[in-house]
Order: sequence, then C-alpha cells, then structure tokens
Amino acid sequence: MATSDPPERRPTLKEVARVAGVSHQTVSRYLRFDGGLKESTRERVDAAIRQLDYRPNLIARSMRTRRTGRLAVLLPSAGSFSPDRTLAGAVAAGHAAGFVVEVLNVDGDSAARTERTRELAGSGQVEGVLALAPLAADGERTPVGGVPVVVSADFDDDMRGIGGLADASVVADLVEGLAERGHRRFLHVSGDLGFASARERKRTYLATIERLGLESHGVVDGDWSPESGREAVRALPADSGVTAVIAGNDVVAAGVVRGALDRGWSVPGDLSVTGWDDNPVGAYLSPALTTVDVDRERLGAEAMERLVAAVRGTEPEVSAQPLNRIVWRESTGPAPRRE
Repeated sequence: MATSDPPERRPTLKEVARVAGVSHQTVSRYLRFDGGLKESTRERVDAAIRQLDYRPNLIARSMRTRRTGRLAVLLPSAGSFSPDRTLAGAVAAGHAAGFVVEVLNVDGDSAARTERTRELAGSGQVEGVLALAPLAADGERTPVGGVPVVVSADFDDDMRGIGGLADASVVADLVEGLAERGHRRFLHVSGDLGFASARERKRTYLATIERLGLESHGVVDGDWSPESGREAVRALPADSGVTAVIAGNDVVAAGVVRGALDRGWSVPGDLSVTGWDDNPVGAYLSPALTTVDVDRERLGAEAMERLVAAVRGTEPEVSAQPLNRIVWRESTGPAPRRE
C-alpha cells in the first residue's frame, strides 16, 4: 500500500535567528518592520530568510501581536473609469513600507463603504484601511479595538475624480501663459459636466478670463469625446477672433486640432490648443500637445503613506510639490497677427 510523504516541516523563526547569528527577538523586530536595526543586521536576517525560505505564520503572529503585515484599500465597484495610476501609487507605497496590500471593491454608496470599512478595521485581518472614496460623516472614526482608517476621497461612487483630482487651479496658469503670448480671445470646450473636474475647469476658466480682462467666445459643454472638440471648432464663425482653445482633456484637444485642420488652420499658427491629463500619445502628435500632467501615482502614494504613518504612530511626510503641472509643447505659440 502506497503511503504519502509526510508534509515538509516549515523552518522556524529560531532557526532563522541561528543562521543569521542574531537573537530571535531581532528577527521578530525585522518581521514587524519596526526599524532601528543596523543595515548589516538587516542584511543577515534577510539572507537567512531567503536561504531557509522562511514564511511567517501570519495568523499565529497576528494573534500574538495584533500585527498582520496587511493593509486594505477600498474602492467603489461602479463606474467605467479606472483608478489604475492612483491605485498603483498607493499599492507601491504600501509594498515599499513592507506591507501586503489588498484591494477591495465595495458595491453601494458611502454608507455601504463605511460599514465594510468598520468590519475590516475591527476584524484583526489588517493593520489599516485606506478608503479612496468618501465614507459617511463619521466613517473615519476608528472602531473600538480597531485599526486606523484614512480617507483620501479621490473618487465618487461612480469612480469619477473628486478632491485633488478635480482641482482646476492650473487652468488659470494655462490662460495666463497664453495671455503672455498675446492671446486675447479664448474658447473652452468642457468635459461632461456630470464630473466635478469638468465643472471646476469651466468655472476656473470663466473666472480667469474675467479676472484678466480677456474675452471668451463662450464655453461649449462637451462630453470628453474628440468629436465634441472637432465640432466646437468647426462651428466657430469665421470672424470669431478665437486664437486659443482650452480643451477639457487631451482627447477633446485632439478633436480640436482635427477641427482646425479641417478648416485649413494651422496649430499653433492660427490656433493654440491645450489639453489635460498628459496622455502619452499627446507627446507624439504633430504638433505635440500642450497639456497638464496630473501626478496620480503620487496622490495614491501620499494617501498610503498617511495610513502607514497612522499604523506606526509616526508623522507622515508632507510634499510641497503641486499635484498638477503644465507641460508646454508645440500646440501652443504666440497669438497670430490680425490684419
């Protein structure tokens, strides 16, 4: 009768300590990510773990220390818009801090996310919870016996950007930069006004035009499509006087450029065009597209760093760098001279 081989015995923490030439308390500190160890000590422990293929028993460790080495990120499940760059930044920051990061999509509204957040925070399965969408008013309150909860409300229930992702203050810089190049009459082709980001860009555009004493031919309420940009330019009267278009994003801007070419206009000779989002394709268009780069990775990373700091009882580093920056390229130039 055939017999199965006995299960392979897993190496223990004490065996790792023996191979590394340190105490088992030192190995335990290394695994808890507490810091304070000499680099040479960390290297020896790391080498011993790799040599023995040691894997800590997270369940047993969490029962003893309430540490699991795991963090959770909560997102809404609805919507067709991807948070990939923001989420990638958050996950990378968590990994860099030595944690396993689990991403959960939660159906429902802020109340449903709040309930799920509290369940996780009190479960003992994770050391902290990061919500990238709004919770109920008291949702950031840590449950009794629970773990830290950090809310970085970057997306609404339909995965549309809010908070820092809806900040449109740099639109003023775009208009000011074009005004310095001699432009006086503008057009704005917005995105879908169901988005906070589109509403804020429109509002900032109009406020800046008024503040600088410039002229606006108006605002065309678009839908983030290239066709909305193309049709907005094709519909301009021949005597509109518009020399610069602020497009809602790079896709709309591509349509604006196409509409200008349809009319026999050159970009930027006759019409300067700006976009938003720094779509990688924009740098390869002819002309290359002036745009706004949004550092979504840093947005996610900083949110995760706040959570890690809360878990460890430290102060997070605060970046002074703006989230948005203009990338000036070939699609913008001096205003054309009018006869």
